[in-house]
Amino acid sequence: MNIGLTGGIACGKSTVSSMLVRRGALLVDADQIAREVVEPGTPVLASVIERFGADLLLPDGSLHRKKLGERIFGDQEARKALEGLLHPPIRATMRARMEAYAASDPDKLVVVDVPLLYESKLQGMFQQVMVVYIPRELQLQRLMGRDKLTQEQAEKRLASQMPIEEKRALADYVIDNSGSLEDTERQIDKFWTERGLL
Repeated sequence: MNIGLTGGIACGKSTVSSMLVRRGALLVDADQIAREVVEPGTPVLASVIERFGADLLLPDGSLHRKKLGERIFGDQEARKALEGLLHPPIRATMRARMEAYAASDPDKLVVVDVPLLYESKLQGMFQQVMVVYIPRELQLQRLMGRDKLTQEQAEKRLASQMPIEEKRALADYVIDNSGSLEDTERQIDKFWTERGLL
């Protein structure tokens, strides 16, 4: 069985994915794959540099991700161009890892952590989608605290994603991460037991 795991920024997806992994799930991390596809020497990195400029290369040959983020932030056309370069190899790698896990460990739950799952319309890749949820006000507070942002900066980040209430409404399974870690663990235990996972 596989599930797509998503949520909003600062909702606690990493916390939930690590709880699932501790119980024996296998993790495919889209953010990790996104870093891998632009490692020094990769064709994808060459394409990004060609499109966005050689000043995005650090002295060690790696991508200056923060600078790239600043360059595309608020520029719809640039963001779409970057997604066109990155998304196909990221999705192909995700699919290959899911298939490899399904073949080697058919009885295990495969969790695929995809931050922009709904925005990228990827729900069809998964048997079910789990959303990690916290109310928007708490999301804003946690994001400001975690990334040391002003309220205006945090609001802009939230506005770039589908609202968390919409994601919650689309989910097959919701984990409410607004309480204590123990409370979140209890919900994961319930999910694990209901699915008959070993």
